[in-house]
Amino acid sequence: MTRPRILSGMRPTGPLHIGHLTGALDNWVRLQDTYECYWAIVDWHALTTDYASPAEIRANVLEVAIDFLAAGLDPARATLFVQSLVPEHAELHLLLSMIVPVPWLERVPSYKEQQQQITDKDLSTYGFLGYPLLQSADILIYKANAVPVGEDQAPHIELTREVARRFNHLYGEVFPEPQTLLTEIPRIPGTDGRKMSKSYGNAVFLKDTPEAVREKIKPMVTDPARKRRIDPGNPEICPVFDLHKAFSTAETRAWAAEGCRTAGIGCLDCKGGLLDHLLHRLENIHARRPEYAARPDLVWDILREGSRRARETARATMEQVRSAMKIDYRLHQG
Repeated sequence: MTRPRILSGMRPTGPLHIGHLTGALDNWVRLQDTYECYWAIVDWHALTTDYASPAEIRANVLEVAIDFLAAGLDPARATLFVQSLVPEHAELHLLLSMIVPVPWLERVPSYKEQQQQITDKDLSTYGFLGYPLLQSADILIYKANAVPVGEDQAPHIELTREVARRFNHLYGEVFPEPQTLLTEIPRIPGTDGRKMSKSYGNAVFLKDTPEAVREKIKPMVTDPARKRRIDPGNPEICPVFDLHKAFSTAETRAWAAEGCRTAGIGCLDCKGGLLDHLLHRLENIHARRPEYAARPDLVWDILREGSRRARETARATMEQVRSAMKIDYRLHQG
């Protein structure tokens, strides 16, 4: 029996952190057993915001691939590939751009949000406006049945469904309408209490050594009410407790919450309990990652082979697309 197909990807903007682990990678590893999985490193998407300084993208592709493999993504059970090594993505994006109204793209929530949040870059480009449609092309070219995403990405999948519907209405049934496979993403704060992000300098990376992880967690901000060891606190507003929710056992979470509220433990005690569980969770990644980091040629071989397999699927889809649109004349002689 054919397994349903899913696709998801990440932009190569730098090494991955523990927020990526809980928000996507842990789930992707589990999904490999029940779905036909395509995991993409979407380097063209990185260009939509980093077009002025693309020199680091190639190195970041390698970093993300190493993190993928260290986290447990298996090239024997899934297809790991680089978006730009499958140029059919660009062809489908171009063809879809002929039929998609501009207001469909402008209403995607993240389009306006990123324009407001990223103030140090000019995002008034055609590429940035069209990135949700490129994302749709990424999904549709593999005829993905579902896409694992968090709620914030659900509007992108709904756009993809609308695009598939419009194409099928105009030219005939080619694309399935992908379902949204919602992933519950726990809030992962950075060491300064804001959302964890490489750009904020507050991230705990998968590549960090245990010593580096300890150095980042120990000075982490906590409930500001706990100015002294004897002051009680509120764990629900403490960023450290948010990390407990993601990585610690129920028993440890209960211990940390009670100790915080009663001032029975200090913040360093709380962080020590968190570190025990966080470092345990990262043990396998720390064990696997150096092996891949030391063999970049092997990692590139895995990506090239995955991209070759992905391109076979993409080429078959594009043949159907051109045929449906009656633009497959390049195949004919005379």
